[in-house]
Amino acid sequence: MEYFEALAVGDTDSFGEYEVTAEEVTSFAGQYDPQPIHTDPEAAAASMFGELVASGWHTAAMTMRLLVDGWLTDSRALGALGVDSLRWPEPVRPGDRLSVSTEIREKEPFDDDRGRVAIEVTTTTERGDTVLSMVAQVLWERR
Repeated sequence: MEYFEALAVGDTDSFGEYEVTAEEVTSFAGQYDPQPIHTDPEAAAASMFGELVASGWHTAAMTMRLLVDGWLTDSRALGALGVDSLRWPEPVRPGDRLSVSTEIREKEPFDDDRGRVAIEVTTTTERGDTVLSMVAQVLWERR
């Protein structure tokens, strides 16, 4: 299990692969972001995207899944204080395969038991398009 002390500013990692399906895009959007560009293929085709696209919130959820599966489950991460600079520069489309890269930008003690770690997170497609970027502010257990 990776504690706060094992992390270093500048550490990088890349992991995961998540294939996005049209069914998942419409299902997530139907429940959480029911805009026609996410739920209705015909309406989406007439939009500026030209086809169905995933909600940015769905992109964030898929990113979180990749982070948990690829890193956080085997760490002493305790939860996040929030995220800074959340951006969706390109849409996610059905059939895209997502992966995540991380870089530790800052770390500092938070209190006697925890440290704060600022992690730059970038989610990309198999084509190299960035579909999400953010800086997560994560609390990490200290030894």
